[in-house]
Amino acid sequence: MKNAQEYFDEYAVSHQNETNQAIHYICVPLIFFSVIGLLMSIPATFLRDTFGLYNPLLENWAVVVGVLISFFYLKLGFWHFVEMLFVMLLCIILNFWIGNNFNLLYVSLAIFVLAWIGQFYGHKVEGAKPSFLKDLEFLLIGPLWVIQKLGKKK
Repeated sequence: MKNAQEYFDEYAVSHQNETNQAIHYICVPLIFFSVIGLLMSIPATFLRDTFGLYNPLLENWAVVVGVLISFFYLKLGFWHFVEMLFVMLLCIILNFWIGNNFNLLYVSLAIFVLAWIGQFYGHKVEGAKPSFLKDLEFLLIGPLWVIQKLGKKK
């Protein structure tokens, strides 16, 4: 497995254009957020029956997937894990709120589709294919790359 900097360097190759980067700063977090919402839209009866916590913030498929992908971030480094854990928790809480006020599935689908349209437009401007077409791990690197890039803009 590559280290975090190797992933960031490889991801950056197809993200040099400032317009594409700006689009990614918006669309990558929206895609991540919408995937959490889509996962939370999956009925969680099995999880409630299995764990018996009766807490929708803990018993949902986004938490299950979040735990699994957390191992990937932990291998990249403790602070990368902490950053993404914070992002995942924030996404779960915001999606929970959306789910209590709107149809979470429809909202998540709309965000997902619009954000991907933005992503593909950004890559058209860039003139480079999205990184995930080469390696699916870049779907997990994208959100972390955005955090790192925005953190350096201070």
